[in-house]
Amino acid sequence: MRLGVIGDDFTGSTDIAGFLVANGLRTVQLNDVPDDALQVEADAVVISLKTRSCPPEQAVEQSLAALRWLQARGCPQFFFKYCSTFDSTPKGNIGPVTDALLAALGEDFTVICPVLPVNGRTIYNGYLFVNGVPLHESGMRHHPVTPMTDSNIMRVMEAQSEGRAGNVPSTVMDQGPEAVCAALAKLKAEGVRYAVLDALNDAHLVTMGQAVAGMKLVTGGSGLADGMARAWTELRGDAAQAAEAGRPVAGRAVVLSGSCSQMTNAQVAAYRAEAPSLAVDVARCLEDAGYAAELAAWVQAQPREGLAPLVYATMPPDELKAVQERFGAARASEAVEHTFGALAKLLEAAGFGLFIVAGGETSGIVTQSLGIRGFAIGPQIAPGVPWVRAVGKPLSLALKSGNFGQERFFFQAQEMVADAT
Repeated sequence: MRLGVIGDDFTGSTDIAGFLVANGLRTVQLNDVPDDALQVEADAVVISLKTRSCPPEQAVEQSLAALRWLQARGCPQFFFKYCSTFDSTPKGNIGPVTDALLAALGEDFTVICPVLPVNGRTIYNGYLFVNGVPLHESGMRHHPVTPMTDSNIMRVMEAQSEGRAGNVPSTVMDQGPEAVCAALAKLKAEGVRYAVLDALNDAHLVTMGQAVAGMKLVTGGSGLADGMARAWTELRGDAAQAAEAGRPVAGRAVVLSGSCSQMTNAQVAAYRAEAPSLAVDVARCLEDAGYAAELAAWVQAQPREGLAPLVYATMPPDELKAVQERFGAARASEAVEHTFGALAKLLEAAGFGLFIVAGGETSGIVTQSLGIRGFAIGPQIAPGVPWVRAVGKPLSLALKSGNFGQERFFFQAQEMVADAT
């Protein structure tokens, strides 16, 4: 094992795992911290937790448990993976988890780098941009759980952590890995605890990947992991061979969408125009114990040929705000998640083998409800979104972060299954 990844949600974990596989690294993703008896043979192991929006102390406890499991298997380097839009609140959880991991490893310095240029996530002078728009002006300002109202990652990090943050600007990145290493050493000598790395393009990823090669703990998005994997030339194998174990199985498919992100709204709109679709009634999620069974019956009644049926709780910001004001944000979200989880179990029992899921929280509850312990990572449908195959079950899933993929993502996922069979 060369790298141990601790991911703060399910889709973010499949995101980074997909990039590692694309670089030829044999990668296994595990859901939650496994028991000690589990044996894993892989270049990289990704442990996906559900710690992005839980209480900070709970996130710390689970992340440290994941770290101990990886350490016990001789893992030499660790990566704390969070979203490329730095989803967090003033209390955490990125800062508290980073501080706890540093303390456990006896370290006092790391990097902060939530970038993925191929998906429009870039950092300039320590400010995070989404498709050229400052984070606080993007759709993330409307996120129902972690609304992002500040684009300055140094300021956001310092507000929720124990130390000071500094910046390695893009002008230094342009000078290559030696210049970046020198800048990191200077920041550390000045008492800075977190170095926010600028990244505007693919070349910057390669540079930073080489610069952090000897760092025991790194933190960031999958773009940084992509750069690190490219630096490990001695480990790189054939990408197609590395992805073979996770290639999707044939079976009946369903699309479940719980994300209310800007891109998922566009994806749902495009798919609804051509495929059978049904909107989730939030009130019935809260009040009707038999609602999931009704949704399952509707899905099963749709034609087997053609596009998979879509069940969605995706809605634009104004509708989401109205729902939250009526029912309470946490209460509504929990009820919808519970309904999606129950629906997934019913559909598995009915013979569905392919689940295309949009949204980190939705992906988490679906995989948990299906009793999936881990995945083999397959080929990427879109940057950061691979097909994955469940360990020990004849199920394949596409778990998509809210803003990932293009408008026809749901179509593309099914086209890949057709090509594979």
